[in-house]
Parts: sequence; structure tokens; C-alpha cells
Amino acid sequence: MGWPRLVRLSLTQRHGAVAQWREEGCVAVWLHVPIFQSGFAAAAASQGFTFHHAEQGSSTLTLWLGEGPSRLPGYATHQLGVAGAVLHESTGKVLVVQDRNKTTNAWKFPGGLSNPGEDIGDTAVREVFEETGIKSEFKSILSIRQQHEHPGAFGKSDMYIICRLEPSSFNISFCQQECLRCEWMDLGELAETKLATPITSNIAKLLLYGYREGFEKIDITMREFPAVSTGLFYKLYHRELPESYRSIM
Repeated sequence: MGWPRLVRLSLTQRHGAVAQWREEGCVAVWLHVPIFQSGFAAAAASQGFTFHHAEQGSSTLTLWLGEGPSRLPGYATHQLGVAGAVLHESTGKVLVVQDRNKTTNAWKFPGGLSNPGEDIGDTAVREVFEETGIKSEFKSILSIRQQHEHPGAFGKSDMYIICRLEPSSFNISFCQQECLRCEWMDLGELAETKLATPITSNIAKLLLYGYREGFEKIDITMREFPAVSTGLFYKLYHRELPESYRSIM
């Protein structure tokens, strides 16, 4: 399928644009409508356009002109949450919080939603600092949870990633607007307590296994590679490869 056309039209432009696009062989049209011209959406709808997505300052509508049902991709269907399991290896203690606005005050790892364009590890480090005042460094991904029809994601799907972080500061100064409690808890205690969320309990056991037997058994590490698109890069997360396999050409 060829690239659809992105258009920006004003209310004063003539009707008949759809017929012209058909004559030109356009397969699909994306219509970008600034918020101050949102009245144009009704006129576009009368020509067959439908909403695709909206952002703070604009909405985007689409019109499929090709044969059969639309093959345009839908808008983002997932939100991404990231938490940080900050383990102080010298003491065997891990950083945990209780949310202030939850009906059940269970222990969990600090975390939150990733910002647009923000790397997974950066989200974990930022959220941990914002909630607890603890500075840390990204080490690896420990787990990925996938949940559909998430009530906190407007019924969409939710991806929740827990990262292993290494602390570089240790004095807690937690955000009292978000957290009810925050403390360094013995990792073994967290793995056994019934006062933690189910995912926290499971990852505490995984982290305890790595702490005792070696983190290489549980870590999903990151490497950066140049993307196909010139000047761009991507991050690839996978279990660590031995050097003998990395050098295979």
C-alpha cells in the first residue's frame, strides 16, 4: 500500500477535494484539524472522514479511498508503565512504596507511565526519583506484564515493565502526595510477605534468585543499534549473548 496523503485544509477551501484525490489515485487521506478549526471535522465527516485520534491541540481524521475495507493502521492501543526494583546489593534490601490513593495499601515497586519518546530505563529512573528521592542507574529489564481492557487505560491494553536498578543514593525523601509509605525492605521479606501486590511478590522472588545465583540468570539487557532510517537508533533488549556469539558474522 502506498503512503496515504496527509492534508491540512482550512474551512474556506473548496468542496470537491475528495473527488480530486480519487482522480489522482490516492488510496487514503489523513486530515489534520487544529483545535481552533475543529468545526471543520463535521464538514469532513459529511464527506466520509472518521476520527483516528486526537491530541492536545489537534485531531486527525482519515478517509479510505482504496478498494475493500480500510487497511490503515489504528491509533496506539497500549499504554506503557515502568517500575524500578532498586536493589541495594550490600544490604540485600529493595526499595518499596505504598500508594496513597489506593484502597488496599500493598507494597509495590515505585513506577509510573512512560513519557512519549522516553526510554524504558529512563522512565524507571525518573519515576523512582520522583516518588522516593532515590537516585539510581538502569541495569536490566526483569519482566513484562501484558493486560488487556485495563480500567486505568480507558479500556485499552497495558504493558507494565519492571526494571532492575542500582541505587546511587540511599536517603529516602518520598513524595507524600503519591506515597503513603516508603522504605528499604529486606528482599527475602518482600518475597514472603502477603502485604505486596501479586506482581511485586513474583518479581521479588525472581530478584532474590538473581541476587543469590547471579543476575545473568534473570537479566534482560539492552544494546543500541543504528536503525534502517538514517540518523536514528533503536534499543534492543534480550538475554546477554556470550562474546563468541556476538562476533559471528
